[in-house]
Amino acid sequence: MSGYLTGQRLWALTEARARATPDGLFVVDERRRRMTFGQFRDAVERTAAGFAARGVGEGTVVSWQLPSWIETMVLTAALSRLGAVQNPLVMMLREPEVEFICRQARSSLLIVPEEFRGFAHGDMARTIAKSLPALDVLVTDGTLPEGRPADLAPEPEGPEVRWIFYTSGTTSDPKGAQHTDAGLAAAAVIYCDRIPLRPDDRVATLAPIAHVGGVLHVMTALMAGAAMIINDVFEPAATARLLSEEGVTYGGNGVPFARAFLREQRARPNERLFPHLKAFLMGGAPRPPSLHADVRDELGGTGIASGYGLTECPYFSWADPRAGDEEMATTEGRPGLGARARIVREDGTEAPTGEPGELRMKAPQLMVGYVDSALDKDAFDEEGWFRTGDLAYLDAAGRLTIAGRLKDVIIRNMENISAREVEDHLLAVPGVRDATVIGLPDPETGERVCAIVAPDDATDPPTLAELCDHLRRGGLNPRKLPVQLQIVAEVPRNAMGKVAKSSLVQRFAPRPDDDADQPAPRST
Repeated sequence: MSGYLTGQRLWALTEARARATPDGLFVVDERRRRMTFGQFRDAVERTAAGFAARGVGEGTVVSWQLPSWIETMVLTAALSRLGAVQNPLVMMLREPEVEFICRQARSSLLIVPEEFRGFAHGDMARTIAKSLPALDVLVTDGTLPEGRPADLAPEPEGPEVRWIFYTSGTTSDPKGAQHTDAGLAAAAVIYCDRIPLRPDDRVATLAPIAHVGGVLHVMTALMAGAAMIINDVFEPAATARLLSEEGVTYGGNGVPFARAFLREQRARPNERLFPHLKAFLMGGAPRPPSLHADVRDELGGTGIASGYGLTECPYFSWADPRAGDEEMATTEGRPGLGARARIVREDGTEAPTGEPGELRMKAPQLMVGYVDSALDKDAFDEEGWFRTGDLAYLDAAGRLTIAGRLKDVIIRNMENISAREVEDHLLAVPGVRDATVIGLPDPETGERVCAIVAPDDATDPPTLAELCDHLRRGGLNPRKLPVQLQIVAEVPRNAMGKVAKSSLVQRFAPRPDDDADQPAPRST
């Protein structure tokens, strides 16, 4: 952490960084707009004054659903200056989820764009406000209210809980994780302790700013004095060009981004796409071990440095990009400062080194609880450890490896098959651009392994027989081979790159009138 600023509140970091390096570059966006740390602080103060004039202050709950704009970053620091409670919402959420969240969080203000990527967020917000009379709506094209900083009252202490981040709610109502400034700052410190950011670094920030990881990117940039490169819509060629022209040194932020950039690099064999790349930072979704070598050898730098965390406990661990292939290829590094991991077997006993079990955690950045406190009982065990629901193990060096989800196990003929293991093999098959594996009901075996594949060439997709032949030669146990193949244009993922498996199960599960004795036909 040597050379990094410390501080718990986003506003305090904004102020401290502007004093330390006012002319240092803070952010550049896809339109090549640039903002220094000093300019950021000044914009934050003007915006804070504008929202204070609208009645936003200490404890006001503000929900905002905005793209990854520079103005979004200004807004979040301005709300921190006012002591508001922030509820960032990713852009993929629609009316049922947003209304549920605003109602449960007791939001006083909802801020949205009029339209984004063909969806009328403004109309949605106005409709929600009709059923929530206490909710005010601000629709913006990026312009934010401004006022005179001299009119601002002193910064309030604010409530302990200053952030509410909601999980995606793909199988149930969204769950609101409550965080403190101190908790988010602890997560940012872990990042800065493992990733050696310098003021001349340029960090690709392609995760939504509205995600907890996006807010933490803002905090780490302020701590380190490094610059962020952001864009509001990921388009592989344009985004790669943006990162290249701006001299990206740390790429990111997930498997889909890495694969897209590899395709762009392979289309330009005679030029290095990212000549200044030091490492590719990744989190949010599992990755096959082979991806690390591909990134290292083709995109450059030391390869993939992956981190592990949840909305409830972000940045729990990070791999060090200087650690070498053994740590970077398969592990999520070691738990960070103050973070503790416990691996628990099915019988509740602690698993020894190298044996997988459920990962449970304690950490300073762990949420204080859900908005719906009734959910806390199942989320924490009797000793206060948070149940992640992830299968993991620790090696002799204390490094964490995620082996899959507890529930992401396919039970065929009473044998457990790890979907993650099959996926790792599947993603190494030539011609497979993206893939996942799901379990579908089967009257003979209980469940069948179904491979979902997005091919490189949609006109010449692999057959199930071809796929299985590659998997056998790759070393996958024949008992784990898929018996059903579905070809899709894209594997559906959420904003952080996690596969939306529940939607795939709903889409491809046998219907009552299907011939249950036969696998469903392959779709194209």
